[in-house]
Amino acid sequence: MTDIEIAKKIKLKHIKEIAGFLGIKEDDLFYYGKYKAKLPISLINYEKIKKTKLILVSAITPTPAGEGKTTVSIGLSMGLNRIGKKTTVALREPSLGPVFGIKGGATGGGWSQVLPMEDINLHFNGDFSAVEKAHNLLAALIDNNIQNKKNNIGIDPRTVTWRRVMDMNDRSLRNIIVGLGGTMNGVPRETGFDITAASEIMAILCLSEDLKHLKEKLANIFIGYTYDKKPIFSKDIKANGAMAALLKDAVMPNLVQTAEGTPAIIHGGPFANIAHGCNSIIATKMAMSFSDYVVTEAGFAFELGAEKFIDIKSRYAGIFPDAAVLVATVRALKYHGGMNIKEITKPSVESVIKGLENLEKHIENIRQFGITPVVAINKFTSDTEEEIKAVKDKCRELKVDAVVSDVWGKGGEGALELAEKVAEVAESKEKKPRFLYELDWSVEKKIETIAKKMYGAQYIDYTARAKKDLEKIYKLGFDKLAVCIAKTQKSLSDNPDLIGRPKDFVVTVRQIEIASGAGFIIPITGEIMRMPGLPEIPAAENIDIDEKGEISGLF
Repeated sequence: MTDIEIAKKIKLKHIKEIAGFLGIKEDDLFYYGKYKAKLPISLINYEKIKKTKLILVSAITPTPAGEGKTTVSIGLSMGLNRIGKKTTVALREPSLGPVFGIKGGATGGGWSQVLPMEDINLHFNGDFSAVEKAHNLLAALIDNNIQNKKNNIGIDPRTVTWRRVMDMNDRSLRNIIVGLGGTMNGVPRETGFDITAASEIMAILCLSEDLKHLKEKLANIFIGYTYDKKPIFSKDIKANGAMAALLKDAVMPNLVQTAEGTPAIIHGGPFANIAHGCNSIIATKMAMSFSDYVVTEAGFAFELGAEKFIDIKSRYAGIFPDAAVLVATVRALKYHGGMNIKEITKPSVESVIKGLENLEKHIENIRQFGITPVVAINKFTSDTEEEIKAVKDKCRELKVDAVVSDVWGKGGEGALELAEKVAEVAESKEKKPRFLYELDWSVEKKIETIAKKMYGAQYIDYTARAKKDLEKIYKLGFDKLAVCIAKTQKSLSDNPDLIGRPKDFVVTVRQIEIASGAGFIIPITGEIMRMPGLPEIPAAENIDIDEKGEISGLF
């Protein structure tokens, strides 16, 4: 059966039952039908958070063969509940662009899904729409201020860095000119669209503690300069109040359920190769307020999303993982070992062994934060016992527990051994928070530390533009912000073609952007696509709805 066929076979519990399992009263829910609700931020229990075990799920470097990080996260949460650990899974929301593009749905797979999958994949509770509207309101206010003589603060349109966003893959909007058609239609200038998940508003939403904090962060968005070189922020054109008003419901996390009735709190969705790639602080803390265990994931591989989870989200939120699960597949390891993607299902212990160097690097990375890893081998039907044994043997050599996970085919039952091992690690190891860098270090030292320790780079090179950006950052006083490196997810390096474990490479920083509202700067390496295009055969071609309102084609 397809994922959507499996999802339709499952009888969902009313959302008040899911809330009841957590101990949340019916009157506290903001209902979105029978199976979805929003949770007020006032429910967060800061004392309870201190006692809850937080499990971070990450993965080896992504490949076209797939890793299944979300599927394992959901399955692990169900497995933990099966062994008597009161658990909630906290995830990001899917972006519509990839759903209709190359990816399809993003709610797990098989018998390890969050539900209702059609709603979650398509609009959900309107959070992405609210982020989009708040972002574009600021864009409209900027252009309006440039256009009008009254209330004009002298913004130099050539310095405006704020683009527009929409939640759909559309390559034709990457670079546009606005203000054409005469003086009544604005001042012509070059700009463009990014996808909503790449918006700084999304990052701000996910790094805010409450509505007041959200409003403060929105006020600090850097826009550009006046003609006399004075820096301009969102608060200078009085935009943050109206933007926060648009986000008043979006700031509340969403409660749904897994295929086995495990509570799932899904909120926010920043990209991990551009932003920090984690669900919201509010959602994670909400989950920790009502559970003994919380399973959450970080985008892409450990050197990307998980590094940012710890160095940005954990640092700002004051929460730190008790254990980390590193998801790997035999198929992906064979790809990193040089096997052609078209032959990836054929047995090859030799390719697996070659690809294990990628796994080894990610294990090293996890340990650099003082966290104990557990390797989850996400099982595929094409895996052989010899290939799985090769992975386990390597992990034994590295003194890391490795467990086969079959959550796609068996749901929580397929994660029982993984759940037992994760609980053992989380409860036996003393938590010793350790960040990769200190905020008061220089920008260059922070970038160098991440690139050398996480990626394995030998040297950092800065283009002339990046050096100029550095001067601007120091002059504006943003050098003490966290660093969120934008890098390809396809390689440990900044070159997507270098698979496995590349060594002795140079990372080139092309430019450095400012996300002062979110609380980080963004060194950009390689070619980072902020507005994807649709593939030759988009997933949208397979998505349909019948006269009864039944949706098909979501995977």
